[in-house]
Amino acid sequence: MPKSILMLRHSAGYEHSYLPDAEVAIKQIGLAEGWKVTTTHLLQKVTAESLADTDLLIFATTGNLAFDEGQKRAIISYVEKGGAFLGIHNATDTGYDWPEYGEMMGGYFDGHPWHQQVGILVEDTDHPATRMLGDRFEVVDEIYTFKQWDRGKTHVLMRIDNDTVDTTKAQREDDDYAMGWCHDFGAGRVIYTALGHPDDLWAQSWFRQHIRGCMVWALNEES
Repeated sequence: MPKSILMLRHSAGYEHSYLPDAEVAIKQIGLAEGWKVTTTHLLQKVTAESLADTDLLIFATTGNLAFDEGQKRAIISYVEKGGAFLGIHNATDTGYDWPEYGEMMGGYFDGHPWHQQVGILVEDTDHPATRMLGDRFEVVDEIYTFKQWDRGKTHVLMRIDNDTVDTTKAQREDDDYAMGWCHDFGAGRVIYTALGHPDDLWAQSWFRQHIRGCMVWALNEES
C-alpha cells in the first residue's frame, strides 16, 4: 500500500502566499515517491476516521484552529500511537489555545525579527532532512523565533548563525535560534522546519529535497 499523506493548509490568522506552491511541491514529491497526497484547507477533513487511513499529517496553519475537542484528541492520539507529523514554517504559529499541540510541536512562534539573508548552521548533517544542506548554507527567509521551546526536549537539526543577524531584535536570553527539529512523541514522530515563507523556495531543488527528507524521516522510511 502506498503511504497516505494528508496536508492541512488552513489560515485562521495570516495567510501565507507560499501555500499553493507548497501544495504543488508536496504533491509532486508524493508522485515521485509513489505516495498518495491529499491537501485541504477544510478543518472538518481532519478526523479520527481520516487519520486512521493517514501515514503522515502535515500542518501549514496559522491562528487558533476551530477544531472541536474530538478532533483535537484524535490528532494528539494519532501521533502518540505511532503517527507521523510534519509542521512547516507557520505550523508553530497556530494552536495557541491548545497546549497539547504546543507540547507535541515543541514550541510556539514568538515573532519574526529578521526577514533577510541569514546563515544556517546544520547541527545534524546525517539526517535525511538536512544531509543535502552541508555544514552551513545561506537562505533568504522570514526567520521565526520560538517560545516554550527547549533544545533539551527535542533534536535540533539546524540553527541560525548568530553572526549573520542582529540578536538584539529577538527575545531569547540564550540566543539559541533553532530553525528545525525533530523528536518522538509517544510512539509517533514529529518534525518541524521553520523554512518556507518565500514562494520561490518551493521551486528550488535543494528545498524540495529538504521537505522530502522531513517526510521520509517522519514516515520512518529513511533513505
